[in-house]
Amino acid sequence: MKKQLSLAMAAAMALSLAACGGSQSESAAETTSTSGATSEEAASWGDVTLTMWGAEEDQTMLREMADAFIEENKDKGNITINIGACSEADTKDNILTDPTAAADVFAFADDQLNELVAAGALQEVSLNADDVKSRNLEGSVEAASLNGKLYAYPMTADNGYFLYYDSSVISPEDAQTVDGILAAAAAAGRTFDMTVNDGWYIYSFFAGAGLQATLADDGVNTVCNWNEEPGADVAQAIMDMASNTAFVCASDADIVSGIQNGTVCAAVSGTWNANVAQEKWGDNYAAAKLPTYTLDGEQVQMSSFAGYKLVGVNPHSANVGVAMMLADYITNEANQQKRFEVRNLGPSNINVNASEEVQSAPAIAALADQSDYADLQRVGTNYWDPAASLGQILVSGDTQGKTTQQLVDDAVAGITAPVAQ
Repeated sequence: MKKQLSLAMAAAMALSLAACGGSQSESAAETTSTSGATSEEAASWGDVTLTMWGAEEDQTMLREMADAFIEENKDKGNITINIGACSEADTKDNILTDPTAAADVFAFADDQLNELVAAGALQEVSLNADDVKSRNLEGSVEAASLNGKLYAYPMTADNGYFLYYDSSVISPEDAQTVDGILAAAAAAGRTFDMTVNDGWYIYSFFAGAGLQATLADDGVNTVCNWNEEPGADVAQAIMDMASNTAFVCASDADIVSGIQNGTVCAAVSGTWNANVAQEKWGDNYAAAKLPTYTLDGEQVQMSSFAGYKLVGVNPHSANVGVAMMLADYITNEANQQKRFEVRNLGPSNINVNASEEVQSAPAIAALADQSDYADLQRVGTNYWDPAASLGQILVSGDTQGKTTQQLVDDAVAGITAPVAQ
């Protein structure tokens, strides 16, 4: 996941030496029971202490979920659940510092799954796996799986990007194409903003044209063919778009500021900015899948990275079975409904996702439409900097005398360079 969430370091947890901290339930005992991932253990666990990490913004909600879990299972034993604040973007790094000292249950972005599995830091789901698969969207189950095994519990299906627009300026027809958006924005003296100098977003142009950037079979390096046809023409199309006076390459923070001060009438972003756009544009707030862009005189649908938030269980937990029950509980239908109501987070649960309330939310509906053109984010660490550099060169127009073919050749050389291990 490229979108960065905030990291709050709370007071030191009694059971963890890693970087995330938390608060303790007042409901129960402090001792731990025997280890194991069996249903027998989960059925009657005695005295148990668990630690759960989640986003800073979710702390109150997670405390409520944890306390409800304790209440529903009080007949099985005494349980203490410590809640730690840890950004889903940083979970992998904190877990891998010392998996044996990390949280029992933790939320993380799906692109971290491969490395967590490889490090032996994710417990395969062995309780209710079929139920977890059946109740969640196919894409989220795929994101939570590796080599046919389910390693995590889908929690949200909203970590992607799409188009926001002010419908008083941009009509639904305008919103279908980059050309239409730019023309309407220019006529209104406003702008269309996108963070093109970022590997997460520039992917949309090349992938839309049928080109590839994905993990190699080794799960570490990146396979990329952006320098094959029509890669050089894609680069030129980005330069043409960026040269339009109504286009601005802007960071996420600048997009928010532009929406708030009225200069931006359309932007590519994600659900985390839904409230900002809705508050500013009011009844004119609208969202849609990404537009098409002009490539060699033809319209090409922009693609995107799809992203999911997952909940994992630490195989080093002293109470693996109970930890799986907790992970299953906080990602069930009722709690995904709660996440949507409290935090406006897009559900991976099929029933919640299909509800009228969710489908009527413009951002989530747009993300669902974009999902037909989205790919799981699976790239190596050497992808990000060369892709961002290519985007920066193209939006600046300063090619330093290189052809677009040379520019994409350079980018691919960096992206596919072997990752140092």
